[in-house]
Amino acid sequence: MAGQVEGKVALVTGGASGIGEAIVELFAREGATVIATDIDELRGPELAKRVTSAGGKVIFLEQDVTSEERWIEMVAEIGKRYGRLDILVANAGIGIAVPSIVDMTLADWRKQNAINLDGVFLSVKHCLPLMRKHGGGSIVMMSSLAGLRGAPGLSAYSLTKGGVRLFAKSIAMECAAAGDGIRVNSVHPGIIDTPIWGKIPTGATGAGQNAPIDPEERARVATPLGRAGQAAEIASGVLYLASDASRYVTGSELVIDGGMNAGGVPRRA
Repeated sequence: MAGQVEGKVALVTGGASGIGEAIVELFAREGATVIATDIDELRGPELAKRVTSAGGKVIFLEQDVTSEERWIEMVAEIGKRYGRLDILVANAGIGIAVPSIVDMTLADWRKQNAINLDGVFLSVKHCLPLMRKHGGGSIVMMSSLAGLRGAPGLSAYSLTKGGVRLFAKSIAMECAAAGDGIRVNSVHPGIIDTPIWGKIPTGATGAGQNAPIDPEERARVATPLGRAGQAAEIASGVLYLASDASRYVTGSELVIDGGMNAGGVPRRA
């Protein structure tokens, strides 16, 4: 089915690469006007140019999601330019791994919380009024499988993603009580083959080095389906929650993890 978000205006944070990039591309193909934001001032404009050249409607705005001042400026610009906002995808996030929580610095703890929690809070705080002006819409918050179960070395990350999960449910109830027509759901990816695996700093004991994690190798061992997921597979789930196909879905969580949360299976040779 084509045109699932035809005519809608969508904001995607962390939209310059990985899952965010896949969401931007899919939304544009499905007829939405997309505002992609990111701190990456190189990849962002390149993405917008590529999608626009293919016939999509995408603009890129530089954004640090932890800056409330920037949120105020950006939402005002979206309102002035488009007069509405139908879809918010709070996707921007980082992961910091450490051998043990005792190795995590307070600075890293606060940085991860600021992006993964404060950024989502600010997105909702400042986008809700614009969304409410035109009868509602859909908010999709990017959580993680780590927001549903514990993960050694990722306890601080799990805290943020578990927080996103419950924040989504609470805002869903708030919007339902207000009768504003806004649905709110969270998405929980498992092991997805994206550039983030090469960017996960190992924290205090890693001396600033990137963690040498191969997502495909890890997925072969940990995932019942035996492979890593692709960013496009997460984007398809986000499209469903953003579209009218999910008009009776709110306060829910969509797990896209190759079966990891369900259990384990013997590894095939």
